[in-house]
Amino acid sequence: MQWETVIGLEIHTQLATRSKIFSGAPTDFGAAPNTRACAVDLGLPGVLPVLNEEAVTLAVRFGKAIEAEIAERSIFARKNYFYPDLPKGYQISQYELPVVGKGRVRILLDDGAIKEIGVTRAHLEEDAGKSLHEDFHGLTGIDLNRAGTPLLEIVSEPDMRSPEEAVAYTRKIHQIVRWIGVSDGNMQEGSFRVDANVSVRPQGEAKLGTRTEIKNINSFRFLERAIRFEVERQIDVIEGGGQVVQETRLYDADQGETRSMRTKEEANDYRYFPDPDLLPLVIDADFIERATQAMPELPDARRRRFRDQYGLSDYDADLLTLNRELGDYYERVAEDTGDPKLAANWINGELAAALNKAGLEIGVSPVSAPMLAGLIKRIQDQTISGKLAKQVFEAIWNGEGDADTVIAARGLKQITDAGAIEAVIEGILATNPAQVEQYRGGKEKVFGFFVGQVMQATKGKANPQQVNALLKEKLRA
Repeated sequence: MQWETVIGLEIHTQLATRSKIFSGAPTDFGAAPNTRACAVDLGLPGVLPVLNEEAVTLAVRFGKAIEAEIAERSIFARKNYFYPDLPKGYQISQYELPVVGKGRVRILLDDGAIKEIGVTRAHLEEDAGKSLHEDFHGLTGIDLNRAGTPLLEIVSEPDMRSPEEAVAYTRKIHQIVRWIGVSDGNMQEGSFRVDANVSVRPQGEAKLGTRTEIKNINSFRFLERAIRFEVERQIDVIEGGGQVVQETRLYDADQGETRSMRTKEEANDYRYFPDPDLLPLVIDADFIERATQAMPELPDARRRRFRDQYGLSDYDADLLTLNRELGDYYERVAEDTGDPKLAANWINGELAAALNKAGLEIGVSPVSAPMLAGLIKRIQDQTISGKLAKQVFEAIWNGEGDADTVIAARGLKQITDAGAIEAVIEGILATNPAQVEQYRGGKEKVFGFFVGQVMQATKGKANPQQVNALLKEKLRA
C-alpha cells in the first residue's frame, strides 16, 4: 500500500523582551538556577499578572509578517495541568481567541516550486520552568528561571507531506522571527523549539490518520530525522496489524528513534477557562500601526529585489537573504564596488566558507563589508589577480589589516607590465623547446604547462589575461 504523510507543526519561539510576559523578572539566559523567577512567576498568594506590552507588539509584528488576521479582541486562559516545573499548577496561555489568527507562509521546495503552508494561529503564552536530571543521581532538580518567559506558539495547518517540507517551513519561520526582531531564534538555548504532529494515511484518502506528537525538537536535522523515523514506525505498526496510539513522544538523538512519553491529552483534559486576573486584550488600528511601523523589508520581498535590482540568480538571492544581517552586508559591498555579481561570488564563496569553518555569524565576521569591498576593488583595478586575492582575504581574516595594507606588506601587487611578462615568457619558451614543438604540432594541452611556468616564475603575480594573450602571440610566431 502507498502511504501519505501528514505533518503539522507547533513552533514555540521565545519573544525578544527584556522582562517576562506577566512580571518584571529578567529573561536573560545562563543565570544561576532559580535567580530569575519572582513571586508573580511562582504564583505566590496575593500577586497579580500584568501583561507585557512589548510581547503583544512582537506578536502583532509576526502576524503582519505572515499576512495573518490580528484579533481586535483576544483573551488569556488558564491551561491546567500538573508538572514539577509548572509552579502555579497552570499555564497562562490563549485558547479560543488567540491574538494572531489565520496566516500563510510560502516555502521553496527542492524542485523549485513554491508551496503555501497555512498558519492556523499564533498565540501568546508563558513558558514553564525546566526539569534537570543529569546531576542529581535519580532525583530531579527544578530551575524556574524560564517560568513566565514570553512565548509565541505558532500552529500550522497539517499541510506538509514530507520531512523536507517540514524542515523548509520551520526554517522559514525561523528566518522570519529573527529577521523582524521577534526572537533571537537560538535553538541551543531553547528560544526556538518545535513539536511535530505526524500521521500517515493511505494515498488518496481524505480522513486523517491517528497522530502522534514529537515534543521539543531543537534542531532542523533532528526534526527531519524524528519525522522520518516516526513515519516509518507508524507504517510498520499499521502494516503489522496494529493501531497507532495517539500519544506524545520524545526524539532520542543518540538512538535516532522516538519513544513514548505519555498519552496525548485533548483540550478538555486541560480544563481551559478565561484567566480571572487578566482583562481581555483589545488591539486597535493605532496599536497595529505602531507595532509594524519599524517592520523591515521582508525576506521574500528582498529576495525578489535582489534578483531584479542586482541581476542575481535565484540561487545567489536565496543564499544572500538567509538572514537580514547577511543581506545588509551584501548590499553594502555591492553598492560600494558597483559589481553585484562579483560581490555575491565572494560572499557566497570565500566568506561563507570561512564563516562556516569558524562557526561564526556574519555580524561578527573579521572581514567587514568595507574590507571586502576594498579587496574586490583591488581585483577590479587589476592590482591583484583573483588567485592572489584569496591570499589577501586570508590575511585580512587573520587580522593583518585591510587589502591595501596586506598587498603592500606582502608585495603582492600584480605585474601588469607587458614588457616584463614578455621577457619571462621568452625565457620559458627558450628553455622548453620540446614543449614548444608539441604545442605547434597540435598538442594544445601543453599551453597550460606554459601558463603554470610563467605564474610560478612570477610567484603568481603576473596578470593572467596578459599571460594568456602574450603566450598565444609568442607561440604563433
